[in-house]
Amino acid sequence: MTYILLAEDDFDFATILKQYLEISGFQVTWAKNGAEALAIFNSNSNFNGNNNNNSIDICILDVMMPQMDGFMLAEKIITINPEMPFLFLTAKSLKEDKIKGLKLGADDYILKPCEADELVLRLQNILKRSQSSNLKSTEIIPIGKYQFDYQNQQLIHLKKTQRLTEKESQLLLYLLQNKNGLIKREAILNTIWGNNDFFSGRSMDVFVSRLRKYFSEDSNIKIESIRGLGFEFKLC
Repeated sequence: MTYILLAEDDFDFATILKQYLEISGFQVTWAKNGAEALAIFNSNSNFNGNNNNNSIDICILDVMMPQMDGFMLAEKIITINPEMPFLFLTAKSLKEDKIKGLKLGADDYILKPCEADELVLRLQNILKRSQSSNLKSTEIIPIGKYQFDYQNQQLIHLKKTQRLTEKESQLLLYLLQNKNGLIKREAILNTIWGNNDFFSGRSMDVFVSRLRKYFSEDSNIKIESIRGLGFEFKLC
C-alpha cells in the first residue's frame, strides 16, 4: 500500500481527490492546512525515529494554504527527509511559482483543476522513479546480458569486462534509475556534471556515445536521443 499525505485547504476539491485516490488503491491522509500537514508528516516519518508501518511515501501539497503555504511546508519536509518525493497543486499558473517549486526539488507541478486520472498516472511515475533511485550502489545490477558493478566501476559481459570511469558509472546509474522514460538533458547535466553549460553538454554526449558502444552486445538495450529534450534508456 502506498501512503499519501494530501495537504489541501479546499474542502470540496480535497474530498473528491481523496476519494478518487483511495479508489485507485492509495491510502490518503488529508491535512487541511500546512501546519497540520507538517505535524502529520512528523508523526509518520521513519526519519524522526518513528517505527510507523504506515510511513508516508509521497506528498501532494497545495501551494496556497493557511498557516503555512506549500513552499514552506516542502522546505520543512525536505529538512526532515531529503528523499521524500512530492508534487505541488496550484490554481496559479505563474512561471515564477513553478520555477520556485521545481527549485525546491518538486517532482511535478500540476495546475488545478486537474484530471484525477492524470494525477494518478503522475503519482505512479514519480513513485516508480523514486523506487528505482533506491538502487544500492553496492549491488551487482543486472542489465540485459550485462552485470553492472557500480562499486568497482565494471560492466561485465560474457565476452568482456569493461572498466568504467567514475563519470561513466555515475551516468549509467542515473540512466538506470530513470529507465524507460524521458530523461531531460538538463537533469543529467545538473545531477552528474553539476552545471548545464555548453561544454558540459558536449562532454555528456561523448559519454552517452561510449555507453552505447559498451552495450553493443545486447540489441534490447538502447539509449535513444529525443531531439531537443534528452534521452530514453530503454530496456526491452
